[in-house]
Amino acid sequence: MAKDKKKKVDTGETKKKKAKIKPLKREIERLRAQLVAVSEKVPAKQPVISPLAPEAGFPALPVIEGAEFAAAEAGVRYKGRLDVMLARLAPGTAVAGVFTRSATRSAPVLDCEAKIAAKPAPKQGAAILVNSGNSNAFTGAAGAEAVSALCTAAAAASGVPETRVFTASTGVIGEPLPHERISAVLGDLAARLSPEALPLAARAIMTTDTFPKGATATVEIDGQQIRIAGIAKGSGMIAPDMATMLVYIFTDAKIGQPLLQKMLGKLTDETFNCITVDGDTSTSDTLIVAATGKSKVPEITDLRSSAGRAFQEALKGVMLDLAHQVVKDGEGATKFVEVAVTGAASPADARKVAMAIANSPLVKTAVAGEDPNWGRIVMAIGKSGARADRDLISIRFGDILVAEKGWVAENYAEEVGAAYMKREELAIRVDLGLGKGAATVWTCDFTKRYIEINADYRS
Repeated sequence: MAKDKKKKVDTGETKKKKAKIKPLKREIERLRAQLVAVSEKVPAKQPVISPLAPEAGFPALPVIEGAEFAAAEAGVRYKGRLDVMLARLAPGTAVAGVFTRSATRSAPVLDCEAKIAAKPAPKQGAAILVNSGNSNAFTGAAGAEAVSALCTAAAAASGVPETRVFTASTGVIGEPLPHERISAVLGDLAARLSPEALPLAARAIMTTDTFPKGATATVEIDGQQIRIAGIAKGSGMIAPDMATMLVYIFTDAKIGQPLLQKMLGKLTDETFNCITVDGDTSTSDTLIVAATGKSKVPEITDLRSSAGRAFQEALKGVMLDLAHQVVKDGEGATKFVEVAVTGAASPADARKVAMAIANSPLVKTAVAGEDPNWGRIVMAIGKSGARADRDLISIRFGDILVAEKGWVAENYAEEVGAAYMKREELAIRVDLGLGKGAATVWTCDFTKRYIEINADYRS
């Protein structure tokens, strides 16, 4: 009897519990239905493409004989996006590189620097392996081990020596690189290598970029052609000393590694080291130029020759185009700004002033707000550390004379300056009136979007 009574009691308690749970379940179902209804009304979040992106889109890049490319989804950090690219370069390819001068350079940068400095013979070909999503920077011994493992795997997949495998990683700092995910797709990458897949490679190296970046040039010498095609990534953490950029340029030119390296160093100072987005220098900057030697133009052995000058000019054009695209894709950018300084006591002083203006948060936020606040430019000149005389300085917005002789220009009207600031592309011109030193740099504005992107970067 006691046993039967206990059963009845338990049954009663169970019914009470179920009675309490049923309304809760109904409430959960009601809320779920509301959530579904709301989500159906809200459009899917679309990527915000920079308003400064090239109107023509990604360019048609020429095939560079001796260079093949492939891209894959390895899930390094995110699923469902290209995040690894492999390039294989033919035997005879000369490889030159320039890298960040950050004191906290990443493991891939250190490895590439050592390989470029060793000047290995180009007879055996080369490979370039790049991942996005993780920078493999500030990762200690594990970072070097990841680079070694990837070089070994890439060498086996592409058939080139480990000493000719150049890796790069971009993305979050301070997290171990899941290199086994990259190694797992190398066989597939090698099987799909194609001379026409450089555009896919451009997408695979993107991080916070809003559009892939490409540029090309063709130069004719003695009736024959040299072709150049380049890709780049970069959007934030951009400052001189190479910025947070990955840049890969391929050409069929025939040129020795030492001469190519010398040319690259010079042209980098005139292009990529003249841009800034936020004044922060990355741990991972890498710029590599690979010359396959497949062009029928005779080997370039003298940079002062007509062929040497023509090739340099074409290569500089590609580098400057890519550099400008990086600035135009600056995180949250809505304005592209050229800062040109003349009349400085020296070129070094001109550069100091130009960079002080280009990196000033006060100048950049004024530009974002379309405010012709030339007083902030005066401030930046004064803090630069360069020699300056208040009464000799002149400031222009484009061709509009804004200030001179220590005061606002007599014919300047604020509404004219305000109208000019509404343009997407702006020029700030400063003449210090002291000498012949000159420098030009390129930057963008600071908007609320920059804060949003970087506040949520690891989310």
